Amino acid sequence: MPSLAAISKIEFPYKVDQQKVKKGSRALFAPSYPQIERMMSVFDNTEIKTRNMCKPHDYYTSLHSFKDQNDEYIRISLEYSIRAIEECIVSAQINKDEITDLIFVSTTGLSTPSLDALIINKMRLNQNINRMAIFGLGCAGGVSGFSKANILAKANPDAVVLLVAVELCSLTFMRNDFSKSNFIGSSLFSDGVAACIITGDKHSNKTKNEVTFLDTQSKLYYDSLDVMGWEFQDTGFKVLFSSDIPSIIAQNINNDVSSFLEKHHLKISDIRNFIFHPGGKKVLTAYEKALLAEGDFLKNTREVMNDNGNMSSTTVLYVLEKFFTEGFENGYGLMLSMGPGFSCEMVLLQMQNK
Repeated sequence: MPSLAAISKIEFPYKVDQQKVKKGSRALFAPSYPQIERMMSVFDNTEIKTRNMCKPHDYYTSLHSFKDQNDEYIRISLEYSIRAIEECIVSAQINKDEITDLIFVSTTGLSTPSLDALIINKMRLNQNINRMAIFGLGCAGGVSGFSKANILAKANPDAVVLLVAVELCSLTFMRNDFSKSNFIGSSLFSDGVAACIITGDKHSNKTKNEVTFLDTQSKLYYDSLDVMGWEFQDTGFKVLFSSDIPSIIAQNINNDVSSFLEKHHLKISDIRNFIFHPGGKKVLTAYEKALLAEGDFLKNTREVMNDNGNMSSTTVLYVLEKFFTEGFENGYGLMLSMGPGFSCEMVLLQMQNK
């Protein structure tokens, strides 16, 4: 079965304290919300301590055109993707010419040619790499991309698949959008870049930990298209998300997870490692109440959110990196994230310390 050979993440140099973001948002939104103090508690309720940002905090207090922000998205995405990739290549002990496939996941900026083409050109990777660019899956993109990378490696035992996920959520911030959704978004979203290398069966696993792919499942919930996404405007990406997200998760997640595991004659109690995208505190609470797993099973997920904020699709890969580098329990692992659609992505893993 395919296995995870390496994983890396980016810690941007502009990590900012949540209380500083709170102060800036108060000044920005106060003229539009006379009762602003009643709303400010949302920043504390997230339990986020620091936010991983790709630009200095002062950048977001100024007005920028969509073109300017998107140009920065392309520049920063390319620069930090290459940093993450180079770290992965060293960790996996491979040559860059061995990479057979490249999957690029993002939903926070636009580029044609897509970023995978820019990466191949800049790094002078193999010109015959099989490319796949995935846009629009939002927070679900990390698990979906990881799933597709493993499916490619399963189909080709000689495969060395590079997965890169980039979300620069802060560069979609619309300075003159005083909607409630933009206010809530300003308390949650941040930036992340992660890379993984997944190898087929013919490659020896050189890591101290073995994480192998077993199965995957996607689900799209009917009549929920307006729950989460973007509204594309002249000025950029306007964030849309519903307060119904935690209740949708609470109503569906136990059955979705249980039915997926039943295909492998497993139960929720058989999962030792829960590699979940956090979403936010209310989403974590919904997972905890619905799944009723033992112990503090979302500890790593919560800590990644507290330290970085919600980095959309990349967040779950930061959680996976935490398990991979800091340790996990031998047994099964479950990756899970929810995203626009409204949708759910899951991957079942076998995780073993060598």
